[in-house]
Amino acid sequence: MAELFAKTRHSVTHLEMRDTYGTSSLGYQAWRKGVPIEEIARYDYLKPWVELVAGHVARGVSFRRARIISEPVSDYIRYEYGITPAANLVAGERVRWLPRPQARDIALPGCDFWQFDGGLVRFVFQDGDGEKVGNDLSDDPAVAELCSSAFEAVWSRALDHQEYKPA
Repeated sequence: MAELFAKTRHSVTHLEMRDTYGTSSLGYQAWRKGVPIEEIARYDYLKPWVELVAGHVARGVSFRRARIISEPVSDYIRYEYGITPAANLVAGERVRWLPRPQARDIALPGCDFWQFDGGLVRFVFQDGDGEKVGNDLSDDPAVAELCSSAFEAVWSRALDHQEYKPA
């Protein structure tokens, strides 16, 4: 991802559509054992992401992340919501949340993706438990348009992190 971010001039968007991601992650496992979010936020594993994004935000790249979620939210989404200020917002990302019923009439790609400057798309594939199993790049203009329009439709309906409260 670092090389794709480095080539980006203006914007990075990321659309997440799953209710569970990487349940084997250290932070999630600690949270499941009762470690407070504030303590997890101090873990070193967050630092590389925060520094990477913050560096690109400082040079003028906009980072927006939209999450389509089911309600009531899954345990993982509850964790993700709690860690967002320390992992995403502090780095300069803008994050919004959209309850799944409000996305029912939006044409969406079949999996999560990152998009760079409204063009190149990096699809992310996960297994049934949310663990990453691969990715694929596409510079097809039709794919770029689908992803861009899907993201913008979600973004326009979603609530900013500070406004959204998990159900």
